[in-house]
Parts: sequence; C-alpha cells; structure tokens
Amino acid sequence: MSTTPSPDVSRSPDVSRRVVSTSALLVALLVVGLNFRAPITAVPPVLSDVAAGLGMSAVEAGLLTGVPILCFAAFAPVASWIIGRIGPYRAMTLAVGGVLAGTLLRSAATGPAGVWVAVAGTVVIGSAITIGNVAAPVIVVHDFAGRAAVATGLYTASMNLGSVFTTTLTVPLAAWLGWQAALAAWSVLAVVALIHWAWVIRGRTGDGVSDGDRPASRRDAAAPGAQAADAAEASRETSARPTERVWGRPITWLLAMAFVGQSFSYFAVTGALPELLGDRIGFTPAEAGVAASLFQGLAILGSLVLPVTHALRLPLGVASGIVTACWLSLPLGLLFAPGGWAVWCSLAGLAQGGNFAVIFTLVAQRAGSPVAARRMAATVQAIGYVIAFTGPSVMFAVHDATGGWNAPLALVLAVLTLMGVILAVATLPGRHRTGGGAPERAAGSFPSSRGAA
Repeated sequence: MSTTPSPDVSRSPDVSRRVVSTSALLVALLVVGLNFRAPITAVPPVLSDVAAGLGMSAVEAGLLTGVPILCFAAFAPVASWIIGRIGPYRAMTLAVGGVLAGTLLRSAATGPAGVWVAVAGTVVIGSAITIGNVAAPVIVVHDFAGRAAVATGLYTASMNLGSVFTTTLTVPLAAWLGWQAALAAWSVLAVVALIHWAWVIRGRTGDGVSDGDRPASRRDAAAPGAQAADAAEASRETSARPTERVWGRPITWLLAMAFVGQSFSYFAVTGALPELLGDRIGFTPAEAGVAASLFQGLAILGSLVLPVTHALRLPLGVASGIVTACWLSLPLGLLFAPGGWAVWCSLAGLAQGGNFAVIFTLVAQRAGSPVAARRMAATVQAIGYVIAFTGPSVMFAVHDATGGWNAPLALVLAVLTLMGVILAVATLPGRHRTGGGAPERAAGSFPSSRGAA
C-alpha cells in the first residue's frame, strides 16, 4: 500500500528555506542598522578638531550635529514617497548608499571653503538615514509581522551599537589619522552593509509594499489573464486604502505624541547631561562625559527589553511600563537623590533604547498593512523630530531663566509622564480601529514575502 506524505513533511524543505531566508534578512537588517546612528555620533567627539580644521564658528560646527535631526523631520514625507515608488528593499539600498556617499563627502571637506561641503555631506547623511528609518518598520511588518517586537528590538540595538563604536573609537582614530580620515573610516561599515544587503535582497520585489503602479505600456502589453489579475489587484488595493489613510486614525497621533516625548527627552538629556552633572555633582568635563556615556551605551541593552519580554510572553504594555518607569527615574533621581547619578543614568539609558523599540513595534502592530506602516512611521518621525530638535535649546533656556537645573528636570519629568500615559493608552489590549472603520489585523496576520517563515 502506498503512503502519501503528509503536507507538513512534503513542504518541510520549503519551510526550511523560508526560515533561512528570513534569518538572513534579519542579519542583513542588523548590519544595515549599524550605519543609522554611527555617522551622526562620530562627529561630537572630534567637533573641536573639525571646527578648527574648517575654520568654523561654534554655530556652524553645531550644524553638523543638528542638521541630521532636521532632516529626520523634513525629509520623512519624501522618504515615504520614495519607498512607495521603489519598495522598502531598494529604498534601504538607497539609504545605505546615501550614508556612504555623505560620509565620504563630509570627510573630504578642507579649509574654510569646505564648511558647506561638510554641511552638504551631513544633509545627504541625514536624508539617507531618514529613508532607512521609515523603511525599517515597513520591512518588519512585511517580513517579521509575527515577531515585530523581537525584530524591532534587535534592529534598535544594532543602531545603538553603531553609535557606541563611533563614540568610543573616533577620537583614537583622529589622533592617529586625523579627523577627516577618522570620519571617513566609518564608511567601511556602509560598504559592508551595502554589499551584504544587496546580496540578501536579490530577487525580493516587495510586492504589496510599494504603491506605485506598473507603467501603462507594460500593462497594455500584458496578456488578458495578467490584465484580469491586475484588475483584481487594483480592486483589492482600492478596498484596502481606508486602512492606509493613517492621518485620521487616533493611534497615529498617539504614537506621534509619544515619539515627541521620547525624542525631545532624549535630545534634551543628551545635550544638557554633561553640564548638569558638572554643576550638580561637581564633575570635571572629562568625568561628566564618561558619566553621560552610561546614558548612551546602555541603550544597547535597553533595545533588548522587547525581545526578552516577548520571550517571556509578557504583553507589550508591560514592557512599555517598565521602560517608562526607568525613564522617569532620571529626572526624579537627579532632583531628589543626585548622589545616585550612576543608577539614574543607567536606567534612563536602558529606557531610551527600549522606548524607541516600543513605539515602532506599535507602528508595526497597529498599522494594518505595510503601506500604512510606511505612512505612519513617516508621520510619527516627522512630528517627533521637528520638536525634538528644540530639546537642548529649551533645556538651556529654562536653566538660564531660572538659574538652576530643577526647572529643566521638572520639564523633562512632565514630558515623560505625559508620554507614559499616552503609551499606556496606545498599548491597551483590544482592536484599534482604522480610519475606514474596519478593525485592524493582529500583528501576526500580515502577508509575508516569500522570505518570511
């Protein structure tokens, strides 16, 4: 008697290939992520050398650290449009290539005439990273929908790891090679990422992710069967569009306001913490810099909060609550127990890495489709970063107006408290509704590409 193989057995090789393909894509995404903070954090450690080498004023030198944040805000809608036309995989290739080109352009600047070359290179870097920032949640939705928390957490950790590399190694490289070569050296990361990413995504089209139609000439030349398929697909797209109109959905604005709180607090603390610790604890500038590095470096571990809570099968709301409590410990601790600065800086470092992952995991889970995820990610980042840019200035303005650090810390405390309340609402269990009135699909129900498990 013949025995028919069970469907699970007969399909197991295909399943194995899909698992391997998805794992390779995740590794490639992590390698790419190393490049999306590193070019920005490479500059502050050698900013005085850059300013001296280019004959820049303090204000002009500040552009090299502030311009990328403005690009994140201003270029996000353009990045969303680009991804809609060419798909997230090609867009990520463009992003890494842009980081490479911008890094080399910036490091090629020489003398006073090179100031605007350096600024132009920085604009290219910021615009390219914006494309990557918007494309990443789309890829997570499309390929890792059932494991959005894990993929987002690991991707965020890779970005923070890249920033640690450049923060700690750029100064020694500059002492050995000069600041231009030190900044250019980080282009090696982009080259590796570009080659690896291009190899892994070969053959991936991102069908169902981009929203550009095929050219009319190709549609007209298609066989009748293909034309019918196109018509059916167009019908599906039309019926799905209400779920992709993210601007009228409350969840979009909840996440945008949460990201305002996250990004404003991050840049405010990053800009003010060394001076704050110097005034309140009595640290020298060198000691304050080392102390503030706890806030930056522990973000890597904070990004892993989501994978850990996911493995423990804890709700996302629990992870969000833990992260918010850690964030709040910094202003509260420095207000009432500044002697424990190391604990407060460490907990806040964990929080700022973890909270970024929480917000964009929510984007992936609540969007409803890859196209909606792209639009929601662009909206959230555009609103968040345009306000975040003011963080350091607001902190120092409040400090100068009050003559101390209590009022600036109280401001950060208020912003983070509001952010925590917003995230508590956004992570409530239940079926958030789309702009078209249809309930959103669960995180694991998105269509996957052929590389998804």
